[in-house]
Amino acid sequence: MSRSKHTGRAPQRTQRCRVAGHAEGVRRSIDDYPFTADDMPSDADELDLQQISWGVAITDDYDDAEPRVLLTVEEVGSPGQGQIAHLSPIVARRLRLAIRDALVEIGEDPGR
Repeated sequence: MSRSKHTGRAPQRTQRCRVAGHAEGVRRSIDDYPFTADDMPSDADELDLQQISWGVAITDDYDDAEPRVLLTVEEVGSPGQGQIAHLSPIVARRLRLAIRDALVEIGEDPGR
């Protein structure tokens, strides 16, 4: 997954950016991870599981200039064919909490 092409759109500049420390429109990759065979359970082939890559970015290049978190999920080897969620801060926090709760449920430290 390319770290610079999360939305597939040309960046636009905005006047009303609310992302801290940025005077103009912003689009920035935060992190991404392409799954490898080592990330999959041993019976992945039998279960027909796909290797998925994910990426997280921020942008405010919308008509309303509100900053959003982008979550891109796509099959490894199929760049540009994934799904992109444009998450408001409220929804991004809800997703973060759901992942935290899932880690606790499986007995893992949820981290910070």
